[in-house]
Amino acid sequence: MKTAEYIIELNEIHMYAYHGVIEQERSIGAWYTIDASFTISDFGCLENDSIEGTVSYADIYDTICEEMKKPSQLLENVCYRISNRIYSRFAHVSAISITLRKDTPPMGGDRLNAAVTIRSTRE
Repeated sequence: MKTAEYIIELNEIHMYAYHGVIEQERSIGAWYTIDASFTISDFGCLENDSIEGTVSYADIYDTICEEMKKPSQLLENVCYRISNRIYSRFAHVSAISITLRKDTPPMGGDRLNAAVTIRSTRE
């Protein structure tokens, strides 16, 4: 068997944070949902059943939480910072896709959300 791709996913991370262009959004905050996938370049852990050679999804989760605590005007900036931090902390991550949704943006509507997705690869 040849492994074509190895991806770690964290889906529907739900957290409260303080992002937005409007000052009120950054002071009151809102609920956000994050879906993220991380392509891993080392397949060794698949055969040897060891955390060495892979990335702990708990550590990735902690990194996402740390970056979400820093207020930003743009969701794009939050996704960029999360991706940048993941690449700098985890050498085995070769590509990232992050979707960040503001669950109730200040635009009216019933169950409307606004989302940004950024896909990147390691340089």
